[in-house]
Amino acid sequence: MILETERLILREMDQGYFFALCKILQDKDVMYAYEHAFEKDEVQNWLDRQMERYREYGFGLWGAVLKETDEMIGQCGLTMQDCAGEQVLEIGYLFQKAYWHMGYATEAAVACKNYAFEVLGAETVYSIIRDVNLPSKKVALRNGMSKCGAFLKHYYGVDMPHDIYCITRDQTNC
Repeated sequence: MILETERLILREMDQGYFFALCKILQDKDVMYAYEHAFEKDEVQNWLDRQMERYREYGFGLWGAVLKETDEMIGQCGLTMQDCAGEQVLEIGYLFQKAYWHMGYATEAAVACKNYAFEVLGAETVYSIIRDVNLPSKKVALRNGMSKCGAFLKHYYGVDMPHDIYCITRDQTNC
């Protein structure tokens, strides 16, 4: 276990999480901001990348597991991401559609923000969000972040505008 919230446990994923991850990454509704649902090999690559991040940085996207049922319903965590040419510490989150609008993403994102500041000693954390992803923007705002910029990201052959949200250690907006 990495983090615990009121309703969730965030923990490192391993190969045993593959099918739970498929429920998230292969759902076209969940993956609309990525412009496509993942194929099995893309899910495996995603999982492999998280496990590599755990080894390299000590963090990555963690499985978000319901305490009540021990079911992985999403993922949330910290990653190093390119943000307009600069590497930044980002809070990212993706949850199964059945668990949207229940506060799980905000609950997990707040815990990740606190972990970044209190455990990792980060000065600033970010969330990089596709411009059309209004629910994720609302999570960032509920996490105390404010919009601090925008840039164009090229992904899967498509130019995708992204908004940058951030907050500093002293809990002031960037």
